[in-house]
Amino acid sequence: MHFSAGLAAALAGALAVATATAAQASDSGHQIVVVGDSISAEYGLARGTGWVALLGQRLAAEKSPWTVSNASISGDTTSGGLARLPTILKERHPKVVVIELGGNDALRGLPMSDTRKNLEAMAAMSEGAGARVLIAGMMVPPNFGRKFQAEFGQMYADVASAEHAALVPFIFAGIADRPDADAWFQADGIHPIARAHPIILGNVWPQLKPLLK
Repeated sequence: MHFSAGLAAALAGALAVATATAAQASDSGHQIVVVGDSISAEYGLARGTGWVALLGQRLAAEKSPWTVSNASISGDTTSGGLARLPTILKERHPKVVVIELGGNDALRGLPMSDTRKNLEAMAAMSEGAGARVLIAGMMVPPNFGRKFQAEFGQMYADVASAEHAALVPFIFAGIADRPDADAWFQADGIHPIARAHPIILGNVWPQLKPLLK
């Protein structure tokens, strides 16, 4: 394919503008990054129907300067998130980090003390990189025992308090605690179906919005 000199110059100029615009966007300081597990990674859902994608759509609809980037991996634990976080912070330069991890730690029987240390380290690392932090809390099913269930939920509040982070006490509020909860989860009983994800976003948004200033 051949271009005239004038067209080639115009294309080069357009490329330069696009590159500059992209660079400005990456340095705009309006990046949210979600570091989570399958709940945020759209496990079992059509792409674009999970709460993180819905957040992106909401920000776009409101013509917000903020954008959201999803760094969630199904099956991830707090130790996995902590190991990935330095690269995420270096590459994406977020100003807000949402940490949605811990559920898989409990399912795998990992020590709660380790989960707490990892969450604290992630929050501190994010804050050290100049980001505000929102921690999305999770609860375990009743079969774990009431004592463990209460302590696990309280752990998120304790971490948020210690690290001066914002907190969503229970990301499944209005879903897992409703009388027909089974109808709002996939067959595995762990992952919410698509129609539950606007509720998840509804739980996250009131705590996230004050950070977007």
